[in-house]
Amino acid sequence: MSTKLVTKNVRLSYANIFKPKAMSAGQPEKYSVCLLIPKKDKTQVKKIQAAIEEEKKEWAERFGKGKIPTGLKSPLRDGDEEKDVEEHPEYAGMYFMNASSESKPILFDQEGDEILDQSEIYSGCWARASVNLFSYDTNGNRGIGAGLNAIKKVRDDEPFGAVVTAESALRDFEEEDDDMLD
Repeated sequence: MSTKLVTKNVRLSYANIFKPKAMSAGQPEKYSVCLLIPKKDKTQVKKIQAAIEEEKKEWAERFGKGKIPTGLKSPLRDGDEEKDVEEHPEYAGMYFMNASSESKPILFDQEGDEILDQSEIYSGCWARASVNLFSYDTNGNRGIGAGLNAIKKVRDDEPFGAVVTAESALRDFEEEDDDMLD
């Protein structure tokens, strides 16, 4: 069994949601995304923590003979503690949760229409995400994971990484043209 969780406004990072990707050689390709959850959204953080606690109980029933072990890995992690926020400033003031799936997630725009154009949803935009939390105990690896079901874009924001748009590329050429006139 798994615990279904639908987030409110989260920021997408490392959005591999149109084409699956293997995390390392020899591993299966998966669709994946890192969900950035603002720490100041205490209501949402409590909701996520409560869902994780429910899934911990499920873990205890499935694998732990009724006991939750210490050191059980959680899908909700602290961006300020686990990431170099100077190198990755988008993690400052955020919790993060990685979610993945072997099946392509369903992607929706603000109106509920399916997104097919890859430029519409990207790392840096804000969205809601539907995930299933699940228990695992494999080769000494114990914890709670997050399976990715669907994403609904909420609003645009600055893209993360080097995203080239038609407008920015044209500006680059215009700047070069101005330099050539000097």
